[in-house]
Amino acid sequence: MIPVKRYRKVRQTICFRIYFSLVLILMVPSAQTAPITFNTALPVAKGEFLIRQQFISVQSGDDPGPTDRDRTAVTSTTALVYGVNHKLALFGILPYQDIELSLNPGTGKLSRTNSGLGDVKLFGRYIFKQNNQQGRTLRWAGFAGFKAPTGDEDARDSLGTLPPPVQTGTGSWDAFGGLVFTRQTLDWQLDAQLGYQTNTEANQYEAGDIFRFDASFQKRVWPRELSVGVPGFLYGVLEMNLIHQGKNKFNGVYDPHSNGTRLLLAPGIQYVTRRWIAEASLQLPIIQDLNGSALELGHILRAGMRFNF
Repeated sequence: MIPVKRYRKVRQTICFRIYFSLVLILMVPSAQTAPITFNTALPVAKGEFLIRQQFISVQSGDDPGPTDRDRTAVTSTTALVYGVNHKLALFGILPYQDIELSLNPGTGKLSRTNSGLGDVKLFGRYIFKQNNQQGRTLRWAGFAGFKAPTGDEDARDSLGTLPPPVQTGTGSWDAFGGLVFTRQTLDWQLDAQLGYQTNTEANQYEAGDIFRFDASFQKRVWPRELSVGVPGFLYGVLEMNLIHQGKNKFNGVYDPHSNGTRLLLAPGIQYVTRRWIAEASLQLPIIQDLNGSALELGHILRAGMRFNF
């Protein structure tokens, strides 16, 4: 029989090792569970890089208008993050897009396609409030940056200049910013984001400004009982995205059949280790209150990896 004092000491050692292992996963320079469809307020360690590669497939159809439009966009997004210090992180995001728009203007079915680099986003995120306790943390952060017109906004095909939904870039310099909140424990994490992007005019076209509110809940589903030596953690993820975009403008005139308000629900999974994360989610529209005959969203499928180094 193990003596009581020795038993307590062994139990304390095991508990400490379990707690310390989870801290390594969740709280120090390592991969962290995070939202799949938006940002988090958790820090990136000083001098550390994080790279995230995501593949996003967006399908839009169910055209309420007479042209039977169907649009598919597959995007490979590369994000690079650098931790300046424990509060400030710098982000750069570059997409590569492959877009196809099929429609019937009354003369038969036709398809218009385009591919290439999109507009790059550069921004900073600063953690201005934090409250760390044993096994949990709370963070508030602000972010601000701009979108630069690195994509092609005047691509053409045999029919002429492609319409804006088929261009890989907008040609405009656009600013954005917002707030992010994160509450993290060893078992679950809650994130929320409030953001706004103002879009400017280029080539007689101006996309509507974008307001969005996002929320994400991540819950550890495996292992249910914590133990030492676990290689990683499996999380179930449920996210909500409320996105409102104003009407687009052509030559200074609002397009009455563009954009509107969408509420999306995104179930997903994440597998988290110390240095990498694998993730996937499916965004589905729950509510679509669109203007005129604006094209409805079908679904958004996301899959990706993140690496810390």
